[in-house]
Amino acid sequence: MNDLDILHERYSLVKERIRQIPGEHLGNGIFEDYFGFCAKFLLMMDDTMEFLAQGGLEKASVEELKRRNDMLYEDILPKHYEESYGNPAYAVSRLGEELGAELSFLYAELRSLIGFVYEGKLEDVVIRMELFAEVYGAFCCAMEEEGELPSGEEVRKILYWFVSDYADVAAERRIREQVCADEPGPECHCAEGGCCQGITSLKMIMESNLNDVRYLYRYGEYVSDSTLEMAEFMAGLPEETIAGMADTYTEGYRIGFEVTGKDLSKKKTVGLYYQLGFERMMRRAVRNFEKMGLKAIVFRRAYSVLDNKGPGNTGIHGAIPNRQFDYDHKDDNGLFLDKNYVNRRLEVTRTAYEKYKEQAAGYGGPAVVETFGEADFIPESKKEALQLTPEQKALWVEYRSRSGALQREYIPEEERSFTIIAFPVPEVGDVFEELFRETIRINTLDYMCYRKVQQTLIDALDTADYCEVRGTNGNKTDLKVNLYKLADPEKETIFENCVADVNIPVGEVFTSPVLEGTEGRLHVSRVFLNGLEYRELEIVFENGRIRDYSCANFAGEEENRRFIQENILYHHDSLPMGEFAIGTNTVAYMAARRLGVEAKLPILIAEKMGPHFAVGDTCYAHVEDVKVYNPDGKEIVARSNEAADLRGTKPGAAYFNCHTDITIPYDELGELTAVRRDGSRIVIIRDGRFVLPGCEELNKAFEK
Repeated sequence: MNDLDILHERYSLVKERIRQIPGEHLGNGIFEDYFGFCAKFLLMMDDTMEFLAQGGLEKASVEELKRRNDMLYEDILPKHYEESYGNPAYAVSRLGEELGAELSFLYAELRSLIGFVYEGKLEDVVIRMELFAEVYGAFCCAMEEEGELPSGEEVRKILYWFVSDYADVAAERRIREQVCADEPGPECHCAEGGCCQGITSLKMIMESNLNDVRYLYRYGEYVSDSTLEMAEFMAGLPEETIAGMADTYTEGYRIGFEVTGKDLSKKKTVGLYYQLGFERMMRRAVRNFEKMGLKAIVFRRAYSVLDNKGPGNTGIHGAIPNRQFDYDHKDDNGLFLDKNYVNRRLEVTRTAYEKYKEQAAGYGGPAVVETFGEADFIPESKKEALQLTPEQKALWVEYRSRSGALQREYIPEEERSFTIIAFPVPEVGDVFEELFRETIRINTLDYMCYRKVQQTLIDALDTADYCEVRGTNGNKTDLKVNLYKLADPEKETIFENCVADVNIPVGEVFTSPVLEGTEGRLHVSRVFLNGLEYRELEIVFENGRIRDYSCANFAGEEENRRFIQENILYHHDSLPMGEFAIGTNTVAYMAARRLGVEAKLPILIAEKMGPHFAVGDTCYAHVEDVKVYNPDGKEIVARSNEAADLRGTKPGAAYFNCHTDITIPYDELGELTAVRRDGSRIVIIRDGRFVLPGCEELNKAFEK
């Protein structure tokens, strides 16, 4: 028997065992309900496989496709989530504190089968079904032999060895998906000899009838009403609009290589990250990239702990059925994260990179389409959800650092690039179509005009010793930002003149501040960072590093601090100020205010709408030694800081593998002033308006 035959036999055996579970008596009605519920979900996966194998996607009506899609996600949707085993609070209330969180984790992992079933990845389906059968078997044995439930420790061991045993399978598959454009690999076990998702998804983009929303259901991702509206809206746009959107996106990618002096001709592939509904734009983008000599790689967002699932939407993805579900399971790795697992994961990742090192070297980096306008989300912090211990937090920081270094070994940072662009989705409400048009306009503003004005800002800032930033209208910001000291002002500059290349749209000048002497309070009344809302966010800096922090999201101070520590500091005890920037895109700011969507904008646009400060690594992390120049020919010399300066002697202490921008909107900005060594002052912005001579163009948006 070959490997595929063995897989089919294993699948047949485990499926038959699972089929028996709903009718069996375990001796405990509560746990019978849980295992019966999970078994029915897995049998629905089997039914879905049969539906796909029989060509159901081509034969079924839109109504039937929607019904099936709704069934896949029904129990974790907000209206049903309070009584879902995917909800740790419900699972613990039903199954007890010793086993509830573990079994909620198991069900969340089983839900990753949806993607694997639609991709035809039979091995990934089989190993998770076998995991479920093994856990159920442990309950059967314990009840039969001892008349009581297995211990939580016994169940955790089964789950631990699952993630450890299959770490190599997952690492090999995931890296192949991310760097290989068109080869599934010799170990591919796609059902019935089908293709891997990378090929299938690209074919869907290039060959589907995009005027028929049925194509959306081919991925198995959640298709919301907003997803359908987005696809229909895109189908109705003029071809020249689609071309303009795609061309801006792909040109940004190309220019990113050009302005940083990187050789695009060495690269063979580009990764496409986007949300379903944008296929018409992506089809044009694929053709544009082909003209650059790049093949598109398309792979699915990670949903399994084996794939290091996280809050980001890396890859293609549908609508998020329930962000609270994702938030509840963000620390699921706390169930198995230890030193042995970290070492095992890094070992198998290196083996996988070695296998695909030629393809990794040819990978140019991601081209990302972000979306914004989704419904506001304020997460509920649940004590029942799995959480990392202090030791695991430190271990996770170590893992991310070592994993990042490993990736850069095979995909060198100094040779790759990226681009990011953002568009609204219909979920934003009645202003969607007007906001979409405004976003296209903002994404295509005259970058030459901005380059000239921003150079005026830079010329003034280059004479400064430090900057002072103070808030107004209730904003408590009071910061001193120490700046790099130029040795040769005729040839050197502190700030980068950032126009529309990797970060679209235009509109900022930025630098890496000097940490020593940078101090004070940063305050924003309301801000969204990585999809999470923060109210009255305050961060206190001392010598450029975070000393204290708070927000007003929750009633308790401890809960607020934990929220920030997990989602802004990413489990670090502190972070440096990695970037100080002045956003200049007043057009975007006024459009957002007019349409009432300021709070909906992604960081990508929001950071261009006022001064902003990033905590974490600098914008030049890992490429500090690569020379970068502004359009005026001056070298940008403020590429490092005291933390990054340790990269040669203590690389583990030099980088933090995160970078989060926090923007003070113009209407909360009292004054931004450049202070020279002699004490003279140059006011850049006062009361939310640019007052530096030569920047009058930026105030026209306010006047209009």
